[in-house]
Amino acid sequence: METIFGNLQGLKSSQLKQLQRLYHQRIPGDRITTSEFSQRLAAISTEINLPVCAYVNRRGQVIRVGVGTPRQTQIPPMELPRYGAERLSGIRCLATHLKTEPPNEGALTAMAMQRLDALVVINITGTGFTRRGGGATGYVKEAYLAHLVPQDARTLIPSAAIAGSNNAQSTSWSISPPLDLDDLAQQDFIDLVEGLEEEFRREFIAQEVDADHDRVLIVGVMTDNMSLQQFHDTLAELSRLVDTAGGDVLQTVQQKRSRIHPQTVIGEGKVQEVALTAQTLGCNLVVFDRALSPAQVRNLEAQIGIRVVDRTEVILDIFAQRAQSRAGKLQVELAQLEYMLPRLTGRGQAMSRLGGGIGTRGPGETKLETERRTIQRRISRLQQEVDQLQAHRSRLRQRRQHQEVPSVALVGYTNAGKSTLLNALTNAEVYTADQLFATLDPTTRRLVIPHAETGEPQEILITDTVGFIHELPASLMDAFRATLEEVTEADALLHLVDLSHPAWLSHIRAVREILAQMPVTPGPALVAFNKIDQVDSATLALAQEEFPLAVFISASQRLGLETLRLRLSLLIQYAIDSQ
Repeated sequence: METIFGNLQGLKSSQLKQLQRLYHQRIPGDRITTSEFSQRLAAISTEINLPVCAYVNRRGQVIRVGVGTPRQTQIPPMELPRYGAERLSGIRCLATHLKTEPPNEGALTAMAMQRLDALVVINITGTGFTRRGGGATGYVKEAYLAHLVPQDARTLIPSAAIAGSNNAQSTSWSISPPLDLDDLAQQDFIDLVEGLEEEFRREFIAQEVDADHDRVLIVGVMTDNMSLQQFHDTLAELSRLVDTAGGDVLQTVQQKRSRIHPQTVIGEGKVQEVALTAQTLGCNLVVFDRALSPAQVRNLEAQIGIRVVDRTEVILDIFAQRAQSRAGKLQVELAQLEYMLPRLTGRGQAMSRLGGGIGTRGPGETKLETERRTIQRRISRLQQEVDQLQAHRSRLRQRRQHQEVPSVALVGYTNAGKSTLLNALTNAEVYTADQLFATLDPTTRRLVIPHAETGEPQEILITDTVGFIHELPASLMDAFRATLEEVTEADALLHLVDLSHPAWLSHIRAVREILAQMPVTPGPALVAFNKIDQVDSATLALAQEEFPLAVFISASQRLGLETLRLRLSLLIQYAIDSQ
């Protein structure tokens, strides 16, 4: 039986049957509508005293009937046959309206969100003739034709025809003057949609930066426990993460909420705005500034119509791109699988052989269970390999300790300049870049410093480690425990801070929080402020006041390195004396 969508409360069975019969109607493919079909919609709408929407494909078939406004009856993006910034969906909506007025913004927004070929609003007023069998029909006073307009095409349309825009950058809509049904029925529908799609396609190609890059919309949520500065820093960092992962950030949508919405993180209206903005700008990825539960991802993707990921998944993607050594790749795969495992749940009947209906009954397990067990087996195997890697690193450390060579681990927020400092101190050739997480694999080099007591040359080992980040995902902490042991097993730490970053104080707090969570308490730490050549005197004075025992350097300009060597010798001596 044909499904009627929307609010059906109070409708009689005879009225429901009238609505269901609409599915059997057919409109000529080159016509927007016909007078007969529009009058029939008006008659039903008048009888039930509610607006009615009929969605028609380009073959003239009615594919969806709903009771309510276009906003209330709209098709979820995931169910649309076509969805993309360069073309329309292939569906038009014929909607009745019980007042005499042009389409309102809610209806126009629904049109834009679904990228409808057209929206026809049929205004009904009074009653007309009486049909055989009783029941007054509505009198169609006038109709309006609305459709989307590419930004570049706005100059081709009289300014009076542009009744509104949707706050996004590249789509507006056009609304016709009031039309009678005969004039509306005579318009060539094929010419209209083919001309519009050609304009959208031309604009999309002109705007497209790189087909290999994700076109990203960032969504940020500010809660009561965040300051405005923290919120802006979080969004700026997420934008850097997306850029490092190879995406192009086209826009950021923000919302302030007292608490996170349990189903969709943001409110219903904001979800609609995100969906509209994403399809208008041609985004193929939405990135949220916080961790999302599997259910939240599914709910958001169903309503927005494109892939939705969280901050953790962006970081995992960067790690997957950056890992070079076998150990690094091993740990990245383990982190990705542990992240993926809970997100297999709830994919619906497609993942099950135990549901109802033909072909789903009988013995056997769900595809979901099979996939979950496969991943669990792979995780177990990877964990064994990580344990072996951990044991190997432990043996190397014991050998170094047996030789009584002191060790220092370079720690700090990502992109603080740790690899650059290692290269400057030891003439190493570690890869450096102004990117987040440029280093994943630890690198150990020998460094000669003066002995704290005798002044004689002394060799120590200095290890460059993976950078930390605010709210480092737990899965990464677990997977990279073999690498992070370089931090806990070192005699002392050199905590490098990018003083040129506006959020340097919060970076220090984030690193200290991560160090405090480690299973083994790390050794004593020396704070070194880097990039002092890029900061003003006020920032420098503040850092000196807050951290009077810190060292101030510029690794790229090789400033303050001799002072750093002397302070490292004192740090090593203190660490050895404390053991």
